[in-house]
Amino acid sequence: MPLRLHPVTRQRLARFRAHRRGCAAFLFLLAAFFVSLFSDFLANDRPLAVRCRGRWTFPILRFHPENDYLQNGRLTPADFKALARSPLFDPSTGNRMIWPPIPFGPLEILSPGDIPLPPRATLVATPSLPVAAADLDPSGNILALRGDASAFGLATGAAPDLPPPVRLAIDSRFSNQPAPALDFPLPDGGPVLSLSPYAPRPAPPATVRLSWRRSLAPRTPLSATIPDFPDSPATLSAIDPATLPPGFPPPGTSGWTHDIRREQVRFPFRPVHSHPLGIDSGGRDVAARMLYALRTSLSFGFLLALATMALGTLVGAVQGYYAGKTDILGQRLVEIWESLPFLYVLILVGSLYGRGFGLLLFLYALFNWIGISYYMRAEFLRLRRAPFVEAARLAGLPARRILFRHILPNALTPIVTFLPFALVGAIGTLAALDYLGFGLPPPTPSWGELLAQAQEFPHAWWLVLYPAVALFLVMLAGVFVGEALRAAYDPAPTPRWQA
Repeated sequence: MPLRLHPVTRQRLARFRAHRRGCAAFLFLLAAFFVSLFSDFLANDRPLAVRCRGRWTFPILRFHPENDYLQNGRLTPADFKALARSPLFDPSTGNRMIWPPIPFGPLEILSPGDIPLPPRATLVATPSLPVAAADLDPSGNILALRGDASAFGLATGAAPDLPPPVRLAIDSRFSNQPAPALDFPLPDGGPVLSLSPYAPRPAPPATVRLSWRRSLAPRTPLSATIPDFPDSPATLSAIDPATLPPGFPPPGTSGWTHDIRREQVRFPFRPVHSHPLGIDSGGRDVAARMLYALRTSLSFGFLLALATMALGTLVGAVQGYYAGKTDILGQRLVEIWESLPFLYVLILVGSLYGRGFGLLLFLYALFNWIGISYYMRAEFLRLRRAPFVEAARLAGLPARRILFRHILPNALTPIVTFLPFALVGAIGTLAALDYLGFGLPPPTPSWGELLAQAQEFPHAWWLVLYPAVALFLVMLAGVFVGEALRAAYDPAPTPRWQA
C-alpha cells in the first residue's frame, strides 16, 4: 500500500526541497553520518581480509590470535603490520592482506621510524672565523703557533710575509718602546693582523705575539635544499656543486663550515604522503582520528537532540495540558533545575564515576531539555481547548492518548524546527567540553581534543585547520537545515535571498 501523506505535509516537503541550500546541507549531514558509521572499515590498523595458508580470515569482524597465522600457540592479538613485513606474506607465497583505505587506527601509536620522509636534506653553510696566533722572535721567525694556523698557511720555523707597518710595530716592541694596539687588514679581503698594546718593561720581550683573524660577510648561515639525497653515506663528498643555488659556497670553500641536516620526526609531525592530515602529539594519524571523531560527534549530537526533544516534550506536554497548579508547580521546579551549574555537576559526577560517552550524554540531556519544554508548554496550552481536543475528551479517551495521539501531531513545529539547532549545539558543546578536558576520556578521538593539542603545540597548524574546518562545515550544515525547516513550516512565502 503506497504511503499517503497529508496535503499539508506534502506542501512542507515541497517547500523544504525548494530550499536548495538547506536540502543540500541535509544530504551532506546524512552522507557524513552514513560514512562515519563505517569508520572501522575505512580506517583501521587491522586488515579487512587476510589470506594465509589457503584460508581467508576477516580480522575486522572477528578476533584472530597470532596462532591463526604463525601457528606458534600464542593466543595474543596479532601484530598485522609486523606480519605483513614478515616472509610469511612475501608476494611469492600467495598470502596477502587487504587493508582499509586508511591503514591506521585512531588509537594506533606510530613509531618515528615508520614515517617515510622524502629523500632530501638541507645543506647549511656557516661562515667560520678562523683565528691563529704566532709567537715571533726578533728575526721574524715563528717559534710557536696556536689556533687554526692552517687557514692562514702558517708553519713553525717559517717567517711570514708581513707588511711594513706591522713589521715596524713588532720592532718597536722588541726595542721596549711603548706602542698602541694594531689592527691591520691585508688587501683583497685578506685576514686582519692584530697586536696588543705594549708598555715598556724592565727588559725587552723575547717574543711578540701576532694574531691572524678573518672577517666574512655575511655572517648569517646559508641553507640550500638538496633533493634526492641518499640516505647513506650522508657525506659532503656526495653533494654535486652544480645542484647548489648560485652564489652558495660549495663544500670545501675556505672560511665556511658545512653541515648536512635531515628532517627529524618529532610528534606532532606535519602532513606527509602516508599521513595526508598529519600526526598528532601522541603519534596517531589525524585522518583516522578525524573520521572517528565525526562518528562520535554526530552520534552524540543526534542522540542528545532526540533525548532533549523527548524529555522537553514530555515535561512541556504535562504542564501545558493540565495547566493550573500543575503548570505553576512544574514551572517553579523547572526554574530551580535550570539554576543548577551544569559544569560543576559534570565535574563532580565525572570524578566519582569516571567519564564516558553514556554518562556525558545522560548528564547533558538532564540539563538541555529546558528550552524546548517552554515551547512545547506554550503549544499544549494553546491546543488544550481546541475543538478536536474537547471532542476527544468527551469521547472518554485517556489523557495519555489525547496528549500523544491528538495534540502532539499538531504541536510538532517547535520540535522539527529546533532539532537541527539542538544538533549543532550538542556537537559544539561536546567539542568545547573535550577542549576543556571535561568531555570524553582520552584517547577517545575528538575534534575538541585535537584543538587542545593545537594550543599546546602552536606550530602544528594541521591540528587547528582540519578540526576547525570539520566543526565549521557540520555546524553550518545544521544551521542551513534548520533554516530550511523553518521555511517549510512557515506559511509565509520565503524571501528570495533565503532560498
